Amino acid sequence: MASLLHSSGSSCCSCSMKSSNAVSAVPKLPPTRISVSRRIPTKELIEGLRTGDGFRKPIPMENNVAVTRLQDQETSASSSIETLELYAVLEAVADRVEMHHNIGEQRENWNNLLLNSINMITLTATTMAGVAATGAGSEGGSILGLNLASTILFSAATGMLVLMNKIQPSQLVEEQRNATRLFKQLQSQIQTKLALGSPTKEHVKDAMEKVLALDKAFPLPLLGAMLEKFPKTFSPAVWWPRKSQNRERKQSKIEKTERNGWNSALEMEMREIVNVIKRKDVEDYERLGNIVLKINKILAVSGPLLTGIAAIGSAHGGSWAATMAAVAGALAATVNTLEHGAQAGMVFEMYRNCAGFFTLMEETIESTLDESDVERRENGELFETKVGLQLGRSLSQLKELAKKSRYSRIEGSAIDEFASKLF
Repeated sequence: MASLLHSSGSSCCSCSMKSSNAVSAVPKLPPTRISVSRRIPTKELIEGLRTGDGFRKPIPMENNVAVTRLQDQETSASSSIETLELYAVLEAVADRVEMHHNIGEQRENWNNLLLNSINMITLTATTMAGVAATGAGSEGGSILGLNLASTILFSAATGMLVLMNKIQPSQLVEEQRNATRLFKQLQSQIQTKLALGSPTKEHVKDAMEKVLALDKAFPLPLLGAMLEKFPKTFSPAVWWPRKSQNRERKQSKIEKTERNGWNSALEMEMREIVNVIKRKDVEDYERLGNIVLKINKILAVSGPLLTGIAAIGSAHGGSWAATMAAVAGALAATVNTLEHGAQAGMVFEMYRNCAGFFTLMEETIESTLDESDVERRENGELFETKVGLQLGRSLSQLKELAKKSRYSRIEGSAIDEFASKLF
């Protein structure tokens, strides 16, 4: 057994030695490097095999990719510049909102302080003139002192009334309120465009034109740029950039089939709504605005005239002159309260703003309908929804209003309904 194990072990050792000698006898080959191309032009290979030209054609893939990337970079750079410009306009609009709000509060304080101060001065002078008329003082010097003091107070009230009626603080306050509201509206529009992304040069230009138009419609300074408070005729406020009126109006021919939300029925409906706005809303506010303008002119002239008469009566002295001064002073305080306490200037500016709102709606609808290319218009369903919201009507009420307007034109009668249900 032991001899058998010894023989097997020796045979294993001899086999292993033979195999190691055989391995060491194999010659070593020099190391070689195999280069594998990192880019395999699979598409070009297929094209070459298909056309039979092999690899003789150049590979244009990398050039096309480089050109595409360059174009994308230029587009993104241009878009980023326009976005920055639109953000700059947005910052200016936000600053104007704050300015108009602060100045509006300041001018409202002017209205309250001037109204109370002038009324106190006028009533004090009226009381002095009344006491002088009764001859309360036993000595002539006391009556003279009352007459002199009331004359000075009436003269001061006259000058202050002339200044106050010239600038109309209540109207100035209403201008700033409207400017604040419209700048906030423009601010939200710009924010919406930025949220949607990819603003264009046209968006930036349109926003800047709207800002400049609002600056012109609602100026901040009083000297040199203040709006005329007593114009010859009433005219609606204009706070939007007016487009050129020289272009020819071309009515587009839309078939019954709907394109971009527009069809012939919707066009007819919008035209009838414009007719109602012209015949009812705009005309009504122009009529009311002219009435308020005339009343405000009368009150603006009457107040300083009455205080001037009171000052002259107090200066002349005597029982009848003092009585006249007291009566004129009381009437002047009443007129001043009616004009500035009831804020006739604010009412006039409110009517101007309302008439301007309907004029803007009229121009917007007409300019949209005049666009011959339907695809360039705003979507018809969206446009109809916006018109309904601005007029305070549902879509069914808009269609009903258009039907009433059409029937009234056919019958030759006036429609008994306004387009707007808001104001």
